[in-house]
Amino acid sequence: MYLSLKLKLTTMKKNMGDLDKIVRLAVVAVIVGLYFGNIVSGILGTILIIAAGVFTFTLVTSWCPLYTLFGLNTCKMKEN
Repeated sequence: MYLSLKLKLTTMKKNMGDLDKIVRLAVVAVIVGLYFGNIVSGILGTILIIAAGVFTFTLVTSWCPLYTLFGLNTCKMKEN
């Protein structure tokens, strides 16, 4: 018997506003500064660099998966 699965692909709709992007950029800058200034290192440094990578991804794409889970949207929509 042939079984086919249909996968619903979700699109990444923008859900982050400009203020969110600015705050995330500042957080990434602080984390990178702390890491490369050897103020944080080891496991904590690794965790913070990974978090900075995730923040950078969300910053570039203007899409936050946690906002999607909680139904949040801070992006201002253009009206026609």
